[in-house]
Amino acid sequence: MNTDFLQLAASRQSDRAYDTGRVVEPEKLEHILEAACLSPSACNAQPWKFVVVTDPGLAAKVGKAAAGLGMNKFAKEAPVHILVVEESMNITSFLGAKIKDKYFPLIDIGIVAAHITLAAESEGLGSCILGWFDEKEIKRLTGIPANKRLLLDIIVGYPAKEKRKKSRKPKDKVISYNHY
Repeated sequence: MNTDFLQLAASRQSDRAYDTGRVVEPEKLEHILEAACLSPSACNAQPWKFVVVTDPGLAAKVGKAAAGLGMNKFAKEAPVHILVVEESMNITSFLGAKIKDKYFPLIDIGIVAAHITLAAESEGLGSCILGWFDEKEIKRLTGIPANKRLLLDIIVGYPAKEKRKKSRKPKDKVISYNHY
């Protein structure tokens, strides 16, 4: 068994402090975005668009909008914001969602967020997935149309703190075989 992936998954964490003196290299960011674009989605709908904020002035404003609701104050330090905007499903994903009563774009965007954060970890970068932010203000700052949903702000940068010990439920509490 290849343990590289398990080591990567074990080392990935939600980083809440970033080294403000280090810029994320464009080639590392491109690798992360390539991994995002390779992410699977229901019926290959790819119901997302990524607005990548790298301009330091704009990143500070987006970070302030992410921190403005009293949470995520560390977002102001993040050098990169990957904004994940929900886009339309294709017809087969739409029909499947109606028939199965499952909204596939949210599942797909969860999967793409995992790809982004694991790719960031593989590049030696930290990340944190934010869902709590001033959506209206970030959309205004970045030109995302008002009728679109900005679902996630995934911040990326060099972590300023050491890794924490992961706390997870015991496997027997979350895994069963052949029946609930």
